[in-house]
Amino acid sequence: MMQHQVNVQARFNPETLERVLRVVRHRGFQICSMNMETAGDAQNINIELTVASQRPVDLLFSQLNKLVDVASVAVQQCTSTSQQQIRA
Repeated sequence: MMQHQVNVQARFNPETLERVLRVVRHRGFQICSMNMETAGDAQNINIELTVASQRPVDLLFSQLNKLVDVASVAVQQCTSTSQQQIRA
């Protein structure tokens, strides 16, 4: 399975995180780790996701970019894993 680190910058709305997580799940990706923090202006958030799937990450990238509250999406790294490790 391939792991990808995805960084999402979005507007800080209560439903934004829920929408991002729903897209990740519907596109067949599994969340291995997640970190979210508010940006300096407190109107935006930065979400770091480590996701795993055998599907191409481009599919997730394009769908996240289509969300209304998302300002930008960047894929940072790709690694292959032989064991599944989930951290909460």
